[in-house]
Amino acid sequence: MRQPPPGPWPDAPAAEAPPLEEADRSEERFLELRTRAAIDRSARGPVLLFFVTGVLWLLAGSLLALIASIKLHTPGFLDDAAWLTFGRVRPAHLNTMIYGWASMAGIGLLFWLQARLSRVNLPLKRLLVVACLVWNLAVLAGTLAILFGESTSVEWLEFPPEVGWVLSGLFLIIFAASVLTFLRRKAGHVYVSQWYIFAAVFWFPFLYVAAHIVIHGQFASGIALGTANWWFAHNVLGLWFTPIGLAAAYYFIPKVIGRPIHSYYLSILGFWTLAIFYNWAGTHHLIGGPIPIWMQSVGVVASVMMFIPVITVAINHHMTMVGHFSKLRWSPTLRFIVFGAMSYTLVSVQGSLTALRTVQETTHFTHYTIAHAHLGVYAFATMILFGSMYYVMPRLTGQEWSSSALIKVHFWTTAIGMVIYFVGLSIGGVIQGRMMLDPETAFGEVVVATLPWLWSRSTAGILLTIGHIVFAYLVFRMLYDWLRQVRSEEGPTLFGALRRSGGAESSAASAGGQ
Repeated sequence: MRQPPPGPWPDAPAAEAPPLEEADRSEERFLELRTRAAIDRSARGPVLLFFVTGVLWLLAGSLLALIASIKLHTPGFLDDAAWLTFGRVRPAHLNTMIYGWASMAGIGLLFWLQARLSRVNLPLKRLLVVACLVWNLAVLAGTLAILFGESTSVEWLEFPPEVGWVLSGLFLIIFAASVLTFLRRKAGHVYVSQWYIFAAVFWFPFLYVAAHIVIHGQFASGIALGTANWWFAHNVLGLWFTPIGLAAAYYFIPKVIGRPIHSYYLSILGFWTLAIFYNWAGTHHLIGGPIPIWMQSVGVVASVMMFIPVITVAINHHMTMVGHFSKLRWSPTLRFIVFGAMSYTLVSVQGSLTALRTVQETTHFTHYTIAHAHLGVYAFATMILFGSMYYVMPRLTGQEWSSSALIKVHFWTTAIGMVIYFVGLSIGGVIQGRMMLDPETAFGEVVVATLPWLWSRSTAGILLTIGHIVFAYLVFRMLYDWLRQVRSEEGPTLFGALRRSGGAESSAASAGGQ
């Protein structure tokens, strides 16, 4: 078996250096900080643009989500406008969150991580800025097309084909920039986070282009179209957001707590088993449908085999955190990242169990599936993106966050909102499924029974939206202070007493500094 690379293990802070003269150590540290600062300056324009426009789409998607949620228990809400009917608002919400918020913030994050880990300046900066602007125009055009009735009705691919082809071209630019950064790397070896980043920028453009060719090129119809649709939709989370989220977790957890990742070999096992098994799991969404039984069985088996990468990653993250859980009290980044990492374990284990036919009998075509999807895209991917941005943006702007209290508000409104959302729709979905299995129960009774749980969904949506507004305020306040060149006299924005203590303690608490 290949031995782990020498020096610091994946994404860890540098191992303790051999004894040097104090002056030599100081010079080394100075050069390292200067290199990081230069890399951050090179990435500042495109990364900030992806982050900030992503936050705008987060706000737009939140508004659409609230409208869609309210319509489920109050159908007359905004019923005088065709473009605000549920069948248009819901897919518009889904696509703005997937291609507007999560993809744009994820792309900004992966470029920053790739540049930092490769220890080179980000290339093709102007091209990436243009790509980001065109991406925004494409998402805007696609969202308006959905609202005005031009949806393709293919879930997760509702944008008109013309918009899809534009996004396909932009994905190829993102792939090229990421590969170029990687090829120019100065680091001695490839970090775990880089495996996942490279996988994401290779897998998803291929997935997206292939889905468009097969579905919009009319190479598939009927049963084949449904199979291609769920192959794509399921892999958006598993082969796009999951690699980005895990890359961030593998980078930020060791970085903040100041120790290496627990096991290099577990990292290898987790990566390759994700690559092997996840791609096959999408057909478990079609269990009971008119597709060949062997395809359904492949989806079930692959879903169950996903226990291997999930438990492997969970052990690696948990053992890395052992002895450092107290740092969750003061680190905003760590709090969001660990919440997301735990949610990854939960949503993946739930997905493996939900793939079983006995479970599908009850949960299929119910609100339970919606709860499961949000646990993945929101509780895992979005919470990790929040935590990552809390770490990255101060390093891009040289500004600290304006309020640790507001960061707490953001965390607790989104965390509690997500728990209410998941628990409410999971319980409501099981009740809904059990009632639909009873042939003597009228469908109207099923609808009435789910209403309280749909109200919990809207309540959760309000909490989430409050959190998003607070987060947007913090982001734009930071940009405002940066543009006005306002300098904070305090140290890193942390929870508790550490921020007030200043000096060496605050610098140490930031765990990784600039």
